[in-house]
Amino acid sequence: MKPRAVLLIACTGIAMWIAGCLPVSAATRNILLLFDERVELPGLSLLDAELVRTLRSNSTEPIEVYREAMDLSRFSSNSYKTFLRDFLRAKYADKKIDVAVAVMAPAFDFLLAYGDLIFPGTPIVFCGLDRKQLGTRTLPPNVYGVLIKREFAPTLELALHLHPKTENVVVVSGTSEFDTELLAEAQREFRPYENRVSVTYLSELPLEQLLATLSRLRPRDIVLFTTLFQDGSGQPFVPHDVVEQISSMASVPVYGFLDQYLGRGIVGGSLYSSGAVGAETAKTALLLLTGVTPPQKLVEVFSNKIAFDWRQMQRWGISEYSLAPGSEIDFRELTVWQQYRWQIAFILAIVLAQGALIAVLLREHRRRQLAEVQSRQRMTELARVVRFSTAGELTASIAHEINQPLGAILANAETAVEILKSQSPDVAELKDIVNDILQDDRRASEVIRRMRSLLKKAPFELKNIDLNDLVRESVEFLSMLAIGRKVELVSVIKADALPILGDRIQLQQVILNLVVNGIDAMRGTPSGNRIISIRTSRVEEFAELSVSDRGPGIPEDRLKVIFEPFYTSKAGGMGMGLSIARTIIEAHNGLIWAKNRDHGGASFRIKLPISDSGAGPS
Repeated sequence: MKPRAVLLIACTGIAMWIAGCLPVSAATRNILLLFDERVELPGLSLLDAELVRTLRSNSTEPIEVYREAMDLSRFSSNSYKTFLRDFLRAKYADKKIDVAVAVMAPAFDFLLAYGDLIFPGTPIVFCGLDRKQLGTRTLPPNVYGVLIKREFAPTLELALHLHPKTENVVVVSGTSEFDTELLAEAQREFRPYENRVSVTYLSELPLEQLLATLSRLRPRDIVLFTTLFQDGSGQPFVPHDVVEQISSMASVPVYGFLDQYLGRGIVGGSLYSSGAVGAETAKTALLLLTGVTPPQKLVEVFSNKIAFDWRQMQRWGISEYSLAPGSEIDFRELTVWQQYRWQIAFILAIVLAQGALIAVLLREHRRRQLAEVQSRQRMTELARVVRFSTAGELTASIAHEINQPLGAILANAETAVEILKSQSPDVAELKDIVNDILQDDRRASEVIRRMRSLLKKAPFELKNIDLNDLVRESVEFLSMLAIGRKVELVSVIKADALPILGDRIQLQQVILNLVVNGIDAMRGTPSGNRIISIRTSRVEEFAELSVSDRGPGIPEDRLKVIFEPFYTSKAGGMGMGLSIARTIIEAHNGLIWAKNRDHGGASFRIKLPISDSGAGPS
């Protein structure tokens, strides 16, 4: 044998061995679903979806699903069923169906009659029938069923509980074969209630007439809806759509028996689910697909749940607290709190935090205001103390200024006495003497008035004043002190008024303090060079005042601290004069600062905002 042939045989053997070791691919299982009506009908659609989902999620093999709809509510003749038999037989002649599922009684009857002909040897599973519909029929060995337990009485019981004053129950149904079967079962269950309420059955009316009748029901009526695939005129309908029209037109609450009606206008009821039937049917089919014989030929499913539509409860004034325990409420319209609970809680937390912060800030603001008021009061008291101190320094000059008019008054009075002793007093001269006495008296009174004004206790009060007038008054007040200290006061007052908003007494105290400090600073200055210059001017929207001396000036390292409390260069000083001056000026929204002059001495400058209202009477 040639080497090439040997190699070919070896490769073929290895390939066959590998192929034998690989798992055989899973075969696709074919399932046929035969529906008595169109699959898109809501109840059948729910059953179909749950059946297929359960099949595919629990099968280890691929599953191919075929669907056939008999559509018997629209095509129900015997010839049609014969044609359908032959059609399905031809259609699936070359397709092996592993399990056939009959959905609802008509489909089950059809497969019992023709199943062996169409799908020979194929297991059949039926669903959607109750025991009464199954009757006494004997099931062939390959037929299994999932029975449903339909109950109509529980819904009627619920409705009567929620509407205890009900007098008449209106049962709405259709005329199709399926409608008639369900209505017959409902009638059997409702007979025990006929001694409590009257029961009216509406099934033979055309839909339009039926809706008109339902719109005129009395307040103590209720409506129970079963199914309506065909109305009294033979017109086919979809119950899912009909129940919506009935619920909107009826003048009383409507109750139902199928979960698919919930959300379509019924209030609620004891509802059975098509989806649960589909899931149980799929479990039986899966056993047959795997070659396992189901333990029971028949499985009965009771999937009813008590459920209500929140919107319809609100429409008919039904309280949630009147429902039976365990009732479900769907379509609940959540409150804003229920929908946005966490967001609202978060916002409320922020608002509360902000509120607490604002409360703290307001409290602190109030405390600060009180502190400012107290501080201003303390400052006013301290300023008054400083004024007394300043007055102490002015005592000699004030005494001298008062003594002058008093001395003149005395001299004039003595002269008047002498004149009066003569035989013919000079009346004209006496008049001049009296006028001089009055003038000197006014002069003394003015000195005392200025002194009292300086020393009186008055609250901080802003008024319209002219800075020029204030400076003139202060210079006049200090003139005697300047003469006593051999100091020349030079004032350069701006011709135009400088209206400001201020407290006359406190601003005058600042001027007096600056002038007295300047006089004290020039104690070592030769008498001929002791000059205090006081100037006023206007710079833009500000009135400026400068008080300059020709003393030794201020050390450069002290310029920034001279306005600090308790700083003083005087041996017996308190160190509060300039600090109080700064506080007063800042209270007037102004500025005060000091600098050394180029040719010796110091200069204090004050800047105060011009008042728009102009100077008025103080």
